[in-house]
Amino acid sequence: MEKILKELNEEQKEAAKTIDGSILILAGAGSGKTKTITTRLAYLLSIGIDPANTLTLTFTNKAANEMRERALKMIKDISYPPLLCTFHKFGLLFLKFNIDKINRKNNFVVIDSDDKKRIIKNLGTELPISLVASEISKYKNSLISPETAIAKALQPNYKIIASLYKSYEEYIEKNNLVDFDDLLSLTYKILDENSDLCMHTSQRYKYIMIDEYQDTNELQYKLVKKLCSAHNNICVVGDDDQSIYGWRGANIKNILEFSDQFKNTKVIKLEKNYRSTKQILKIANELIEHNRGRLGKKLESTKGNGKDIEFIDSENETMEANIIANRIKKLMDKGVSPNKIAILYRINALSRSIEEGLNRNSIPYKMVGGIKFYERAEIKDLISYLRVIANPNDDFSFKRIINKPKRGIGKVTIDRIVKAAYENKQSIYELLSSNFNEIKTIIKSKKSLTEIKNFIKNLKKLSKSLEKSTYDFIDLLEETFHIKEYYFNMPESLDKVANIDEFYGLFRDFIISNPDANIDDFLNDITLQSDQDQIDNESISIMSIHASKGLEFDYLFVIGLEEGFFPITGEGSDIEEERRLGYVAFTRAKKELTLSCSSSRFYKGRRASLSKSRFLAECGICKGSLSLEKTTSFKKGDLVKHKIFGMGRVLEVTKIKREFKLNINFGGTKRDILASFVEKI
Repeated sequence: MEKILKELNEEQKEAAKTIDGSILILAGAGSGKTKTITTRLAYLLSIGIDPANTLTLTFTNKAANEMRERALKMIKDISYPPLLCTFHKFGLLFLKFNIDKINRKNNFVVIDSDDKKRIIKNLGTELPISLVASEISKYKNSLISPETAIAKALQPNYKIIASLYKSYEEYIEKNNLVDFDDLLSLTYKILDENSDLCMHTSQRYKYIMIDEYQDTNELQYKLVKKLCSAHNNICVVGDDDQSIYGWRGANIKNILEFSDQFKNTKVIKLEKNYRSTKQILKIANELIEHNRGRLGKKLESTKGNGKDIEFIDSENETMEANIIANRIKKLMDKGVSPNKIAILYRINALSRSIEEGLNRNSIPYKMVGGIKFYERAEIKDLISYLRVIANPNDDFSFKRIINKPKRGIGKVTIDRIVKAAYENKQSIYELLSSNFNEIKTIIKSKKSLTEIKNFIKNLKKLSKSLEKSTYDFIDLLEETFHIKEYYFNMPESLDKVANIDEFYGLFRDFIISNPDANIDDFLNDITLQSDQDQIDNESISIMSIHASKGLEFDYLFVIGLEEGFFPITGEGSDIEEERRLGYVAFTRAKKELTLSCSSSRFYKGRRASLSKSRFLAECGICKGSLSLEKTTSFKKGDLVKHKIFGMGRVLEVTKIKREFKLNINFGGTKRDILASFVEKI
């Protein structure tokens, strides 16, 4: 064990050898986090602590398996392995032994998300099933009962969802089913209602470790507090600067306020980075220092100097894609393996131009943790609409869109329609366009029959509109079928609507460039663009920044650094989380990092001029967009603006009662100004 400890740096060694009390290991990107916590677990076992008294919680099975394997390699001769699993696996094990405490049988069946959606669908609702499933999940993770949800629902749709939640809960309880969210919510409920069991469970797991603590939500925090009822031996590992899952419930306050929530916390910072060059870490550090909601640390490179950060400023996304493709080709010609190269973006819709640029240059690529642009459900729907309008007898495409957006036409009815068309030797469109008296026997519902009539009528209207203007056709398509509105009511709506806007913009651009073209020409063009002929095991990776977390690449390109694209701005956006995403993106690079922006892109379906991302200015790459933010908190180094004295840099912050006084350097003149009289830039 001593030999293994010698392989750690001083901070890592301190973290591994600290046994008792609450510990926060603040582990920067590439700082050897996994090595530290697996060594700590092995160290606990090596000094005689019973494996049964340890509990290590992670977020993925992959991380749990890797950590278990690495810890057990360090120490031999233990009679049984320690419990090292995901939060949800722990919940499953706990419920198997204790679900009887809430009058449920322990032979319950865990259902997956598809089972959950099928149950909701069978309850009957016009609302999107994905939306209902997502809201039920939010209720459970917030420990809100169906009765409370019903009482607090104000909007009509949420009243319906709350009612469905009640029916859903009654169904799964009656059939002794447990869904994914129940694994934690029921575990917490049992511990909360049974103080003796709670104390016994806490006494059993005397040494608790939690990985990626910045990603925990409110329910997971409450569960951890229950597990620590009998002791304060909790060690959490995480990085507040890499908290990027606020949109799915992660609460950054769990790590920021850890020292307040657990008494006598020892904070150990891992700041030595074993991944990236000095140049890469310099811009990552400078960017993240603009965040106020952080504990504070600074990464130091053990790799030394490398190449300066490259910056690409293109006129449009096509030029950007071509420049990047050419640079990648040069790297590959020099012998760089494609799997050491990656392209990252903030918004999935940006993948379209990059994919096409790589295809044009015959560069093999793989989409990591996502779906290629033309293979996304919403894009396939749009292509099917265009195909049906270009050729109404395309049954394959017609079937895809007959109930998208929803028209109350179920699978049984669609099967009857397809069968009748086959027997009459007609296409589906021909059958539904013929005598409606004949198809009344197929479509039983009057509402569905009316919807079908309107659908056929609208398809004909759209087809006729092409005689006047192909360019305006795409606006009419959206006005008629409200496809964006349909997808806006689903989880991940931001990405889906952005993809639709990208597609609409692509169509308009194609028609502007090819005034005599028709829909067939456009469909043929995108078929060629999306067809990746080359099949190669060695591929570069393209992915969203969220999908890149935990990965690293020698050569990295980050695209789309414009206001509105990265950072995403506007209502509902969190600029500090956007900045953390930038920090995560930059620290994926090991040797070379290239940042890219474009002067114009499709924005909300139209080509728009864009300004450079504020992040480019904040990390010192170039002058970017400076945006004023209303704020009540300031820190040293903040850039501020005063209506008389202009721009200045905060040198010192002093609190005076309820107000803050700032010492500001205005171009060489230092002044004391009350915070309420300046704005942060």
